[in-house]
Amino acid sequence: MTTMTTPADTPPVPQPAPSRKSVMVVDDDASMLRLISTWVTGAGHDVVSFSDFAEAKSYLATARPDVIIADVRLGPFNGLQLVIQATLERPDVTAIVLTGFYDPVLSAEVSKLGASYLVKPIRAEALLEKLR
Repeated sequence: MTTMTTPADTPPVPQPAPSRKSVMVVDDDASMLRLISTWVTGAGHDVVSFSDFAEAKSYLATARPDVIIADVRLGPFNGLQLVIQATLERPDVTAIVLTGFYDPVLSAEVSKLGASYLVKPIRAEALLEKLR
């Protein structure tokens, strides 16, 4: 007697778990910082967030996140400096630079660093695609 299996009898094929990443988010706008952190955490990643440039810079001196998401304007400082520091210490870091206004010169600088450039307002899908 031959036994036939149906799709319902077939065990599901295991799917690979998404790669959990450590993500550093830096933005001096508290609501944007919370929103991005929520999106990234919801996607299954570990998030550490900073609203202060000096604290973020200090963190980078001892930690090596897989991803850095930084706003360009951080009070009197430039978030691009954090991206430069992170990429110098860890060339394989994924970096995403956020800005409120498109600037072709800044876009070119970000591109030279191998980072992504997103103009606010950003969508969750666009940001999370850059994390993949």
